[in-house]
Amino acid sequence: MWTHTLHLIVECTRYDHVYYTYTMLTHAEKILLWSNNLWGFGVGILGPLYAVFATEVGGDVMELTWVYSLYLVCMGLGVIVVGKLTEKYGNEVFVVAGYALSAVAAFGYLLVHSMQSLLFIQILMAIANALLIPTWYALYDKFSGDDAHDGYIWGLSSGLYFIFQGIAVTVGGYLVSEYSFDVLFIAMGTVLTISTFVQAKILRYRVQ
Repeated sequence: MWTHTLHLIVECTRYDHVYYTYTMLTHAEKILLWSNNLWGFGVGILGPLYAVFATEVGGDVMELTWVYSLYLVCMGLGVIVVGKLTEKYGNEVFVVAGYALSAVAAFGYLLVHSMQSLLFIQILMAIANALLIPTWYALYDKFSGDDAHDGYIWGLSSGLYFIFQGIAVTVGGYLVSEYSFDVLFIAMGTVLTISTFVQAKILRYRVQ
């Protein structure tokens, strides 16, 4: 059993297999795939270091709990609202707006000096996530035309996203340990801005 599983892992991650599957993706799928990877890298730079930054701002355990709880609740409500709005206005504009707002929020961390300002930025990030998460999935599903490789194509998107985030966490740790959180937020905002420009290419597929 373990031998079969190991063989399957090796087979699925072979360069020629991954490359062949990648070449089958539509241009729209590639736009969504790489914008998602870049976005994952951008937010991953902060990742678990968020708690360290929040304590430096001056928050205690309960304050951090409330801020993160409000972030999740706002994002959850936003996802429901955005999901309804896309039925009328489509997904493309919303996903690009979400990417752009996440970049603004990342640079906004540079101005955080209290728990109140941190809460404001977290709400901005929650709105950004609400705009981009359901719309990204809807678009990726829309442009995923190869049913025979559907599972692998979705696995590729999720797998690459986590790999990019894993690399980003190490980068974030290095930036904070060698420089400062300000440098981290500049790097984070820059990567998220680049991901926004990549994602904006999806607008050409918008149906009026």
